[in-house]
Amino acid sequence: MNRSAVWHPFTQHAVEPAMPLIARTGGAYLETSDGGRIFDAISSWWVVTHGHRHPKIMAAIRDATETLDQVIFAGLSHEPAEQLASALIDMTPAGLDWVFYSDSGSTSVEVALKMALGFYCNNGTPRSRVVVMEHSYHGDTIGAMSVGARGVFNAAYEPLLFAVDTIPFPAAGQEQKTLDAFEQLTCDRGVAALIVEPLVLGAGGMLMYPAWVLTELKRIAERCETLFIADEVMTGWGRTGTMFACEAAGIAPDILCTSKGLTGGSMPLAATLASDAIFRAHFSRDRAKTFFHSSSFTANPIACAAALANVGIWKDEPVAQRVATLSRMQVQMIARFSQDPRFENVRTTGTIAALDLRVPTAGYLAEVGPRLRAFFLERGLLVRPLGNIIYVLPPYCVTAGELDRLYATIDEATELANA
Repeated sequence: MNRSAVWHPFTQHAVEPAMPLIARTGGAYLETSDGGRIFDAISSWWVVTHGHRHPKIMAAIRDATETLDQVIFAGLSHEPAEQLASALIDMTPAGLDWVFYSDSGSTSVEVALKMALGFYCNNGTPRSRVVVMEHSYHGDTIGAMSVGARGVFNAAYEPLLFAVDTIPFPAAGQEQKTLDAFEQLTCDRGVAALIVEPLVLGAGGMLMYPAWVLTELKRIAERCETLFIADEVMTGWGRTGTMFACEAAGIAPDILCTSKGLTGGSMPLAATLASDAIFRAHFSRDRAKTFFHSSSFTANPIACAAALANVGIWKDEPVAQRVATLSRMQVQMIARFSQDPRFENVRTTGTIAALDLRVPTAGYLAEVGPRLRAFFLERGLLVRPLGNIIYVLPPYCVTAGELDRLYATIDEATELANA
């Protein structure tokens, strides 16, 4: 076969082997073109919730193609988008009254940032500073990179990025330092918005912090009249144990970003939900106050139909029970490593589990990362460590036996630590 012309994401082609071709998906598995089966331990980059190709979602997609394809969403609407917006408002924390569609988690963050700055500009009190959390990651478009941690992901693009204010990650025992830093920045300088990944920082290392910190951050933001943006692209749709992570803290953000699990992982779609106050700041007979954002495929009807089917699965099937069961299994199975000197920072939040393999050189570019990935793949397991950080984030259809085999393989993989 001729060399592939595909340039893959987050892939250094100079050192990567030829990639398996996936011919079919189903449940918790990917099937290769040569008949191999790979257990998807990371939900294909955190998007697949119920399992690959859930019958109800696939049927909804097929049905939608019989009546609709892309419809321009400026000046027109369609039922899948209307119904989905109503469903999202019902399912998300109270006070989120408007839904703006886009295409991916990164673009949902871009929308949120523009909404926040537009809110203050249109109200006559322009603010432009944004506060972010250390080690955060919000996507790979320019605004999303700007509010993410500076480092290997974006060093080459530094000239394009805007400045932000950073508060420390609320590590265990250091939570008050984070809150004090935010209060000082926000109340002293007039900040437009705080953007955070609630409870779990994903690409930054599956870093986890308690819900009460989130509650306090929201309290400070309200007191200092700073908008609170919850990036729930990864944490939403049950990943952290509740439908959305903000629920664990009992808070309602001013803006919420969702994608990944929105369609059950079947199709690209994102939504940014906003409070009525933010919408009203853009609602005017002055057309200059219009919210100027769109993409060609905004509110794609077929993707919206997939998302509506996903909503139906949450309502009609015992998904919350599956999430609770998976959360318990993760705690039980990762416990075998809690006192293991080969690992550190063993942790779980909801359905997400992670642990750090002790290696001479840690971090995202740790040499052990690609070796671990190859080790797991040879054993039919899709695990994509963040350097020396191994995480388990499977679809909710996973069985105890499948998880047990995965954790047994993690046990074996430690031989690579000093290889």
